[in-house]
Amino acid sequence: MGETQAGKGSLPYDHPSCMGAVGATGTLAANRLAAQADLVIGVGTRWTDFTTASRTAFGADGVRFINVNVAEFDALKHSALALTGDARATLEALEERLAGWAVAPGHRQLATRLQSEWASEVDRLYHLGHSPLPAQSEVLGAVNELSGARDVVVCAAGSMPGDLHKLWRTGDAKGYHVEYGYSTMGYEIAGGLGVKMADPSREVYVLVGDGSYLMMAQEIVTSLQERLKLTIVLVDNQGYSSIGALSRSLGTGGFGTQLQRRDGAPLPIDLAANAEGLGAQVLRTHNIEEVRDALLAARGIDQTVVIHAPVDQEAGVPSYESWWDVPVAEVSETASVQDARRAYEEAGGHRRWYLRQ
Repeated sequence: MGETQAGKGSLPYDHPSCMGAVGATGTLAANRLAAQADLVIGVGTRWTDFTTASRTAFGADGVRFINVNVAEFDALKHSALALTGDARATLEALEERLAGWAVAPGHRQLATRLQSEWASEVDRLYHLGHSPLPAQSEVLGAVNELSGARDVVVCAAGSMPGDLHKLWRTGDAKGYHVEYGYSTMGYEIAGGLGVKMADPSREVYVLVGDGSYLMMAQEIVTSLQERLKLTIVLVDNQGYSSIGALSRSLGTGGFGTQLQRRDGAPLPIDLAANAEGLGAQVLRTHNIEEVRDALLAARGIDQTVVIHAPVDQEAGVPSYESWWDVPVAEVSETASVQDARRAYEEAGGHRRWYLRQ
């Protein structure tokens, strides 16, 4: 089974059938199985650009789709056999009709091997030992490993939702709340507050980048006013990492995506002091060991706490045999843009429209 952002947690991460995220922000396990699938059953998915890796994820000849969805518009996508209805009721009916059927042993063995290899890759990214500043994946791993089984992670925009989609190990169906439909920068703290109001018995970990924090941090004040504790992990890479990476992939060098002056000098920004000024208790960290210590200390704090975690912007998570259609300038005198255009046209040639012949 492959997971979309909204579907993550449908199965525990260690379920034998769970291959993790699929598509442009997918795992190697899910994307490799998707590439050879002859039948794809979509449950509740809208088949967005990320889920299909811009229509390159499902590339087998003759691949067919069955879509289970209450919205007929989505059920009909990819020329699928549309099963318009409630997911639970439809899957129960399918289960009755598939009684006694099982995938071939070779396919099951392949899935087991890919899942094991992916687990090793997540472990590697969680414990890179990157220095002097940690990698973002190490901070996510620390939160994942030190949070409780019923705790909730909240995130929305930037590079972190993609990394979380790949790397976060979900155990609770309600433990993963990552909004990616509109990449809403600034949603994180306000969204985390809403999650905490919905179920105060759960600890809420808000993961927010410095760029998104700048959009809307004031709900820290509301959390204090309402006595609703949030643990906010402010991952600070001194820039707009996601947009910078996209810019570099287009051959334009990440222009304007660093929080610095035109001459390259850093800006005198202290986001930890800002959070402190809003009333949060702030724990400053400088390496992954201090991040882990801060996460443990935060458990004993009874009000909103902000863990400020500087990371290395260059230490990103790889893309695992996937592609996202971000157009590149067709006409340019810049060699890097010309190279990016050639790569874009080559990758785009693998798109499939899944039309019945």
